[in-house]
Amino acid sequence: MNLTVIDHPLARHSLTVLRDATTDPQDFRNAAKRLTYALVMEATNRIPLRKLEIETPLEMTAGYALGDVVAVAVLRAGLGLLDAVLELIPDVKVGFAGVQRDEATALPQEYYAKMPPMEGASVLVLEPMLATGGSLSWACGKVKDSGAEDITALCVVTAPDGVTRMYEDHPDVRIVAAAHDRELNDKFYIVPGLGDMGDRLFGTL
Repeated sequence: MNLTVIDHPLARHSLTVLRDATTDPQDFRNAAKRLTYALVMEATNRIPLRKLEIETPLEMTAGYALGDVVAVAVLRAGLGLLDAVLELIPDVKVGFAGVQRDEATALPQEYYAKMPPMEGASVLVLEPMLATGGSLSWACGKVKDSGAEDITALCVVTAPDGVTRMYEDHPDVRIVAAAHDRELNDKFYIVPGLGDMGDRLFGTL
């Protein structure tokens, strides 16, 4: 399956802060941002570069510039990853995919979608919790409808059900995550997980 789980001490530390039930919203947001730096570095290691000539204070030399990059934040939780993406990739274009989970069925319900042009761009879909896979699969379908072909999903925690769903629906989408957890519980939450990412980011528990 097209899943990469990053293994770095700084990522493990930030993930531990996110998992801890006693972490307050401000510290949770800070840890999410720090963890996203590691996710973005891994997710962008295949992005095409343009070669160009630049002048240092001493002489001319070769330089490199990123091609077009689009980030799509799956609302609400994807907003917790967006600031780090904007800092690392200043010219990134941003789209938003509004989807909420029906708590009874765990099926995604669309309420908003706004995408920039994506033809020829490397697209990062920001969906922290890959549980059943419904929301991420829906978002990837949306970005493909907008012309995206090179898609990488950034997740904080994944579950086997969600990874399997993505492999079935979008085998071409690469998934970069900080952890691959054990299972879903009877309410479709990832365990051990970290709870509801959106609620913990914004203090709406």
